[in-house]
Amino acid sequence: MSKLDTLIDNKLIQNIFVWFILFIILIGGIQSENRIQTALYAILFLLPAIYITNYFVLPYFQKRKTIFFILFILSGTLFTLLPVYVISKSINQPLDVKMFLNLFGFILLAMIFGMTIRIARDSFKRRQEVKEAELKLLKGQLNPHFLFNTLNNLYGLSVVKSDKLPNLMLKLSDLLRYSLYETKESFVSLKKEMSYLENYISLEKLRLEEQADISFSISGILNDKKLAPMLLIVFVENAFKHLAPTEGEKSTVNIDIHISENELVFKCENSFDIHSDKGENLEKGKSGIGLVNVKKRLDLIYPEAHSLKIGKTNGIFSVDLKLSI
Repeated sequence: MSKLDTLIDNKLIQNIFVWFILFIILIGGIQSENRIQTALYAILFLLPAIYITNYFVLPYFQKRKTIFFILFILSGTLFTLLPVYVISKSINQPLDVKMFLNLFGFILLAMIFGMTIRIARDSFKRRQEVKEAELKLLKGQLNPHFLFNTLNNLYGLSVVKSDKLPNLMLKLSDLLRYSLYETKESFVSLKKEMSYLENYISLEKLRLEEQADISFSISGILNDKKLAPMLLIVFVENAFKHLAPTEGEKSTVNIDIHISENELVFKCENSFDIHSDKGENLEKGKSGIGLVNVKKRLDLIYPEAHSLKIGKTNGIFSVDLKLSI
């Protein structure tokens, strides 16, 4: 979180900012010889009315609305009588009903304004907490999913006692180190994420070797760019998981990533057997995790800032993703 985000989330700063804006509005709206002093007195009368309403009256809104409205009117009446009484005493005049009614309307509007801000802020905070909880859950699902598939690869090589196994285990060690220690933040360096993809694809090349033609290319400038961690790997992993030759030819996987000033374009294609049942479940996977979760992550992290197209044509499964970064 940046320093600016920390300041924006600070409740004390939020309150000071709102009261400062209200103070400026009052100075502009009050018709008096001493506007600043009058505005300060108005703020002093409004402070207890708004805070007491927000912290002691507003909680009844969800529980018991009748009690809420009774307490709301009583609070408005009490915090109107106090300033009217003080003003009447200061000018040595009896309580003025017209003054009371005018000030009562103003106090009620101020209380409603304060409650609206409180409700909006609490609602925003609640939605953010829901998003963070869901993101943590999704990330927790994706990492074991990747590990499960890779351990299956290791098991297959150990059965045939392949010489590739030691190199494969080193690659896996690097991959797990990244997924365990480098992905705790909401965003990671794009350079590290690309290095992670390269390691994974190198691991798959060692495993498949003569069985598939695999191409991987990155173009553009990666410096100072950031990306949600473990995002693109799901598409790459999915491509290898469902990889199959087409019409007697070798299997193919083509991955291309281009990074421009404000956009990342990711394209991934893999061949699959159109006659296999797997062809009908390319977007789901055995455990139902796969691409379903990455779509949720994209909606949460990059709302209105991404475009995802997934298609199947002539034995080729393709993913075309554009991200604003």
